[in-house]
Amino acid sequence: MSKEDLALIEESSQPVYRIGSGDVVRVEVFGRPEVSGKHIVGPDGKIAIPLVGELSLADQTREEARTLVEERLRTFFTKPFVSLIVDEYTSNQVTVLGRVERAGVQKFVHSPTLAEVLAGAGAMPILDKQATLTRCAIMRGRDKLIWVDLKALLNGDPAYNLRMKKGDIVFIPDSSDTSIYVLGQVGKPGSYRLTPRMTVLDAIAQAGGPTENAKPEKIGLYRAGSNTTEIISFAELINPARRMNYALEDGDVLFVPTSGLGEFGYFMRQISPSLSLLTFGATINSLNK
Repeated sequence: MSKEDLALIEESSQPVYRIGSGDVVRVEVFGRPEVSGKHIVGPDGKIAIPLVGELSLADQTREEARTLVEERLRTFFTKPFVSLIVDEYTSNQVTVLGRVERAGVQKFVHSPTLAEVLAGAGAMPILDKQATLTRCAIMRGRDKLIWVDLKALLNGDPAYNLRMKKGDIVFIPDSSDTSIYVLGQVGKPGSYRLTPRMTVLDAIAQAGGPTENAKPEKIGLYRAGSNTTEIISFAELINPARRMNYALEDGDVLFVPTSGLGEFGYFMRQISPSLSLLTFGATINSLNK
């Protein structure tokens, strides 16, 4: 992606933090020690406060959570004065996979940059003196895949030092690796090693197959090498009498939508902003004829 495209999707340097599972929050109620104390936000996003019971704080800002606690306490106390502090930002995580010394989950109290994430993952070992690292992929949720020119970043260009968002997955392939990506409504979206004669059905099967929310009448295939898109009929793929299957190439991205071409169009604008709507529309029309 270009510097301009990366700037459009970069996280703010001072984002509004939203509470998540694993965070440690401290509730202080002035003059009421019986309902004050620390709480770990559970996997369901809830905490339990004496008298009040369970409260869901998932995806709420600190002020929103404080207001919720105060409103519930008014049932028991007159004008309670409540403060809520996040002591540990456990849910503010970025996962690093691939060619690094220390792959795994990293926790931050702020929104880190890509360089900070790579530094936390340790050095990138030289497996082949003739090999060079050229790219890395950032998977953001189920429907965004961001390509970053890693060589430009390591050469000191600050425009490629993208600021991460909570939950991002950074994948650094080995220079000799060939990978494809399966995103959208599949059981295990992510990066998969490209094997000889690997097909679309093989890739979807490795990704756990379509989920219950999927509507895979049409599957999107983005070819990074040629910056083109194809729309694949799922019915034709699983038809026993089919005459062909799609062989995948290095860098291909498969997308299984929930609502057909409309959602795929949105996805393509996220993954490849340089691909114009006119070109994308022409591709759909030609494939549907």
